[in-house]
Amino acid sequence: MRKALILCLTAVIFVCLLVAGCGQSVSTTSQVPTIKVGYTFVDHHASLMVAAKKGEAFKSSGAYLKSVVDKEKYELYDGGKKVANIELVVTKSGSESAALFAQKHIDLSLLSITAGMSAIDSGTPIKILSPLQTEGLALVFPKDSAVSGWDGFIKYLDTKQEPVKIGYHSPTSAPLMVFEGALKQNKVPYTRNPNELNAKILLVDLKDTPNLIPALTSKQVDGWVGPSPHPQVAEKTGVGKIALDLRDLPPQGAWHDAPCCAIAGRTEFLAQNQEAVVKFLKLMAYAGDYANKNHDEYADIVARWIGIPADAAKASTIVFLTDPTDTWVKNLGVYQDLMNSMNKYKGGLKGKPLAEVKDLIFDFSYIQKAQGK
Repeated sequence: MRKALILCLTAVIFVCLLVAGCGQSVSTTSQVPTIKVGYTFVDHHASLMVAAKKGEAFKSSGAYLKSVVDKEKYELYDGGKKVANIELVVTKSGSESAALFAQKHIDLSLLSITAGMSAIDSGTPIKILSPLQTEGLALVFPKDSAVSGWDGFIKYLDTKQEPVKIGYHSPTSAPLMVFEGALKQNKVPYTRNPNELNAKILLVDLKDTPNLIPALTSKQVDGWVGPSPHPQVAEKTGVGKIALDLRDLPPQGAWHDAPCCAIAGRTEFLAQNQEAVVKFLKLMAYAGDYANKNHDEYADIVARWIGIPADAAKASTIVFLTDPTDTWVKNLGVYQDLMNSMNKYKGGLKGKPLAEVKDLIFDFSYIQKAQGK
C-alpha cells in the first residue's frame, strides 16, 4: 500500500509539473512585443488616429487595432493573430521624438522627416522607414492682415523698419525648413538674433504647436509658419488668416509635394521585432489610403481626437502616402542640400548629398514587405 501511495503521489506531482511547464511554455511563446509609438496632435499624423478609431472595421484589410484604453493602449492584429501591443506616446514635436528615441523611451514615431534626419546626423540610431504625408504647411498672419501671397509678403517686409517676427514650433520642423530654405534661395535676410536689426525677418522659436495661436493673439510674433490643422484652426476661430500656402513659395513648383512627416524606428527595436513593425506599417498604409478616400470621415476623427473645429479639420489639404516614390526621394534630396547649405548638420550627414547617405537615413525594406514587394 505504501509503495502504491508513493507511486501515486509521484505521478500526481509529475502531471502537475508537466501542466505547469506546458502552461509556462504557452505563456512564453504567446508573448508579443510592446511597441511604444510617438505621435503629435496634428492631422499630419491622422493615419494613426484613423487606424485607432476604425479599429476592427479594418479587419478585412488584414492588419487592425483593438482598443484596450482609448487613445493610449491597443492590440495590433494581423489575419486574426495578435502581433503586438501598442502604446501611444504624445510628443510635442519631431525634435522631442528624436530625444525620446535617443533615450529609448519610444520604438517607432510619426515625426517630421527633417527632425528624423537631424537626429540621424547627431548619431541617434534610427531609420526612416517610410513617408507618411505631404503638403499641409502654411504661413499665418492675424485675421485683419493685408498680407497675401509671396509678393504681398515681400512688400510687407519692405514697409517695416525692424525685422518682422515669424514664429515656428520646432527648430527641425518641416514648415521651418521649407520657409527658411525659400528665404535663403530668394536672398531674403533673416536671423535668430534679436539684436541683428539689419535682417528682414527674426525667426522666433515658440517651442510647441499649441503656442502658435496664442503667440499670434498676444502679438509675441507678427506671424508664424506651421503644420495643419493649426493654420485652419486660426482661420476658423477668427484669430488668423493663411497668408501663403508654403507649397507656393518661389521658385514656383519647387515646394509641391514636399516631404513632411515620416515613420521612423529605433534600429535596435527594428532588428528584434521585424514582423510586428511590418504589420504596423501595413496598417498605416491602409489607414492613410482610407483617409485620402474618405476625407470628411477622417477629418471628423481628427477633430474629435485633438479637439478642433470640424470645419478646420476638413479644410486640410494634406495627402497621405507611405510609398517612397522617386518624386518623394528627389524632393528629399532638395531638403538635404538645403540643410547642408544652412549648416544644419554637424555629424554624419554634413556636407554630403542624399545619394551618398541614403543607406544611413533610410530602410525601406519594412514598408516594401508591408506592401507585398
